[in-house]
Parts: sequence; C-alpha cells; structure tokens
Amino acid sequence: MAHSHSHHSDAPTHGNTRRLFLAFAITAAFMVAEIIGGLVSGSLALLADAGHMLTDAAALLVALLAVHFARRPPNASHTFGWLRLTTLAAFVNAIALVVITILIVWEAIARFYHPQPVAGGMMLIIAFAGLVANIFSFWVLHHDNEESNINVRAAALHVLGDLLGSVGAIVAAFVILWTGWTPIDPLLSILVSCLVLRSAWRLLKESVNELLEGAPGAIDITALKKRLSGTIPEVRNIHHVHLWLVGEQPLMTLHVQVIPPHDHDELLERIHHFLAHEYQIAHATVQMEYQPCGVEDCKLGTSASSPHHHH
Repeated sequence: MAHSHSHHSDAPTHGNTRRLFLAFAITAAFMVAEIIGGLVSGSLALLADAGHMLTDAAALLVALLAVHFARRPPNASHTFGWLRLTTLAAFVNAIALVVITILIVWEAIARFYHPQPVAGGMMLIIAFAGLVANIFSFWVLHHDNEESNINVRAAALHVLGDLLGSVGAIVAAFVILWTGWTPIDPLLSILVSCLVLRSAWRLLKESVNELLEGAPGAIDITALKKRLSGTIPEVRNIHHVHLWLVGEQPLMTLHVQVIPPHDHDELLERIHHFLAHEYQIAHATVQMEYQPCGVEDCKLGTSASSPHHHH
C-alpha cells in the first residue's frame, strides 16, 4: 500500500466521494447478481465472491459516510472535526472481512465432506460479469490514487480481493465444465479467502495503530530528535515528545530545552520549518524551555534532562 499521501484536506474529498459512490453502485448491483447466481448454480466460489462483494459494498458505503463526515468542520466538542471516523470505518471494515472469510472457509470445509452439484455454465457467465464489474470498480478507485485516503485504499483493497475472487470462480467454472470435478469450487473459495484475509490483516494493523494513538510507521522519533538538535544548534534537549495520527495527518507535541535566543519567535519558526519540511508534520505544538525541565510529567515519554525535581 502506498504511504505517500498528500494532505490537501478539501481538494480530494469531492473526487473521492464521486469515485466511491460509482464503485459502490457497481459493486452492490453485482453482489445481488452473484448471490442469486451462487444459489441457483450451487457454487460456493460465487457465493464467496458475493461475500467479498458484500463487504466491498459495505466498505464503500462506510467510506462514503466517513468522507462525508470528515468534511465537517471542527467544533468545540470535536476539535479535530470528524477525521477519526475514517479510521474507525477502516477498522470495522477489516473486522467484517475477517468474519466473512471465516464463514466461507467453514462452509468450504463442510463441502469437502459433502460435495454439492454445481452448474458450471451459469457460474462461468456470472463470474465473468463479476470480473468485469470488479475491474471497472478497481479502476475507478485506483486512477490518480495519489490523493486517496485510508478509506479509498481500504475500498480498493476490497475490490482487489474481489477481482481475485472472480478469477477464482472463473477458473473453478472451467474446471467443473471440463472435468466435472466439483471440489475445485470450495478449494478455490478457500484460496480467495486467504488472499482477502491478508489484506484485512494489514488494514486492521494500520487502523488499530492509528486508534491507539500510535506514531506513523514512517517516522523514527529517536532519529527526529537527533536531527532536530543537530540542525538547530540552539536546541539542547528534546523531551516529552508525542506523535500521533488523526485522519492520517501527523500531529506532534514536544518540549524543547534551548539556549535563551535573541529572537524567540524566529527560533520557534525554524523548529516548525524543520518539522514541516523534513517530516511533513504541519501541526506541531512546541513548548520552549530555558531551564532543564524538572516537572515529573516530562518523564512520561523519555527520561528528562534533569533528574532532580523542583518542588
């Protein structure tokens, strides 16, 4: 998954909404077709694919709502606005994927013991139509992917899983038509489920990290502290550093012990400039100190420069 996000908070949302809505409409329509086809032809691979399409449609719907809510301006009770909603949406999404995968695998194992007849021809036609729909959805979500957020990426992942699902169903249909060997159907449905599980796991990890106020994986805080004090000679000690993500945008608070400067604001400006340009941290709160920090609280993140306390 690409981690080069550009954060123009308003620019991409409209494009994202349109793309998500289009993909949602296509996916929902084909999901219904696949469910009917899967039940009529008796194909589990088709139903597995419809299962993916269901989470897809849900993913896209949740993503749409999230994009809508993320546009709401911050207010007194939600000072960040509703940006976190997109992360929460991605999290719920990932869990839904895991649950559906488990159900499909469960059913597939049952089918190995009690094989069911499968109508290969009908299965092939529907799987092929599903593939075309998925390719289109994936293209809609993926072209100019630079500006997409975690939700559009989540949705694109779903659709990719779907695409593989449709391919699996097509292969199974061909095997059934040529050899009549029906166990290929549950076999391929398991294979597809494993692929989906992999993307779900990645999504789960990413969204949980953000919900637990984890630092963005791309930023090494120890290196950041070293480089900041190396670049700006007045900076002596950096402590009480907190770095987290809201709606994929990094936020930071830090205490900086400095040599008393001639121009306080100019030094502050240089620190902000460093964070914004070297680390793309546009929103940082810097507390400048001229004495070693003796407050107990400073020990929260890292050991403070001064071990003795001022009472």
